[in-house]
Amino acid sequence: MNRRVKQVAAVMLAGAMAATMIPVQAGAEEGEKVKIKIAWWGGQSRHEYTQKLLELYQESHPNVEFEGVPSGWDGYFDKLSTQAASGSMPDIVQMDYMYISTYANNQSVADLAEYVEDGTIDVTDIDEKLMASGNIGGRLAGIPLSSSIITVGYNPQVIADAGVEKPTNDWTWADYVDMSEQISNKTGKPSAMISSGAVGDTIVFHYWVRQHGASLFNEEGTGLGYEDDQVCADYFQMWKDMIDKNAFTDPDEYAQIQTLGQEAGPVVTGDAATVFDWNNYSARVSVANDTIKLVTPPLADNSDNKGLWIKPGMYFSVAETSEVKKECAEFINWFVNSEEANDIIMAERGTPVSSAIREYMINSGKMSPQQVDMFEYVDLAAEFCGDTPAPEPSGIAEVNEAFSNAGNSVFYGQATAEEAAASFREEANLILERNNRK
Repeated sequence: MNRRVKQVAAVMLAGAMAATMIPVQAGAEEGEKVKIKIAWWGGQSRHEYTQKLLELYQESHPNVEFEGVPSGWDGYFDKLSTQAASGSMPDIVQMDYMYISTYANNQSVADLAEYVEDGTIDVTDIDEKLMASGNIGGRLAGIPLSSSIITVGYNPQVIADAGVEKPTNDWTWADYVDMSEQISNKTGKPSAMISSGAVGDTIVFHYWVRQHGASLFNEEGTGLGYEDDQVCADYFQMWKDMIDKNAFTDPDEYAQIQTLGQEAGPVVTGDAATVFDWNNYSARVSVANDTIKLVTPPLADNSDNKGLWIKPGMYFSVAETSEVKKECAEFINWFVNSEEANDIIMAERGTPVSSAIREYMINSGKMSPQQVDMFEYVDLAAEFCGDTPAPEPSGIAEVNEAFSNAGNSVFYGQATAEEAAASFREEANLILERNNRK
């Protein structure tokens, strides 16, 4: 059994175990010592400031003690699924849009609705659509912390040195490919990147599918939402052609880059020109390079180009097995709505969900130019945004692995793009049907 299948199996097991492992709990008595275990993923700068946040919160809540569990993205959900299966999840977990349905459907995370209803968590200034994204099957599985939109971060010096024009918000995929090939011909290095790899997950592919007038998944989550496999085949073939021309990172190069960390990535260091990421990218890497700029992803020809969507950047969820749920809810409320907390966060996790906090930060004069760019990008990208899709259905980890395997089979010359697209459909539909058929 491979690692991703084990992950999904473990989370499914967690749901079966939940009923027997949920403690009867009403929270700690006032003033009673409380220990909250909190897990998150991110880079070193996020680890450092999150620890400062925990210490700041403790100053005004001396009865609270935190145990921080920082991690990189790689392996975070593998570990979390194991903890869910054993009933040992941290009390608060940073949760991703890609996985929240799985953990909600298996009841590994608590329903936070009661803490919104009783005012413990104030969501007055949070957009209703963003809040709704955390409501899975009638359970409020997570409180959104930020919003994000896909972007292309670019190094203007690399582009200028290659003698090509910098990208603009009306560029197309053909422009993207042409620019990447021109730069790579000048530098001798792959110039284009995707932070998660071309087929590391389905995020960029989802954008591609939406540009073709469809959705990645059907409404029930029981199968793929697009009908023409040529859509997928064309996606695989584009990256294959770019790899063959040394314009895009091949799977082996991508694996090596992943070991560097985001602040030492090729776009930051000037070894590559562009990278698909989220709109907080330039702010995240600004300590290492404060010149990175943002542009909307390439547009598709002959479509309405509403491929983008406002994505909940991440959530805080609370483990169903936690014995201090109310205290967790109080911390989440402070994290989202406190000016002093956001003075430290400085939008590193994405654009704050609270409109009051966004206004406070804009007026504070404390934001860096990169953070201002991140806020302004949301407005610039709005015209290219369609409706926010539902969270990924259960089984997304397996779907991602099937997508990665199919794409890599093309990149390594083991299958044609058409064969890989058909194979992905067959495997993905089986996975989705098994995990989501009611």
